[in-house]
Amino acid sequence: MHLTDDIDRWSEKHHPLVLEYLRMALGIFIFAKGVMFFQNTKWIQEMIAHSHFEGGAVGFAHLIGFAHLAGGPMIAMGLKTRLACIIQIPILIGAVFFTSFGRGLYTENYHLIESIITLLLLVSYAFYGSGRISADHRLRNNERDMLY
Repeated sequence: MHLTDDIDRWSEKHHPLVLEYLRMALGIFIFAKGVMFFQNTKWIQEMIAHSHFEGGAVGFAHLIGFAHLAGGPMIAMGLKTRLACIIQIPILIGAVFFTSFGRGLYTENYHLIESIITLLLLVSYAFYGSGRISADHRLRNNERDMLY
């Protein structure tokens, strides 16, 4: 418990404002990907047909979509940012290794680059936290005010 408090205090002092806006953009991007995931049902059906997990693939597809729809706004608002990022990380690891990586690096594979950048940002925000312009920061300050 003390380790996370120490990380929170350190990240509050060393968190540039640009990272706040990048976190918000990341959350909006993940939410938009969740919306696009549900809109593109033909792609989901093709992915399920090519996978070896046909029975559980429909459940995974819905789980991924709902995780993006719920986690994106949480990351954008800075509400339980670390938890939302930790939930998104396995999804992005799957995107990097199972969907994007098989196509090769030198083809028109912007999905791989997009997935890698998103994964790196999620890992960094899972470590650093949400910052000053966030619901977490506001809730933490209200909690401190109530204690004193």
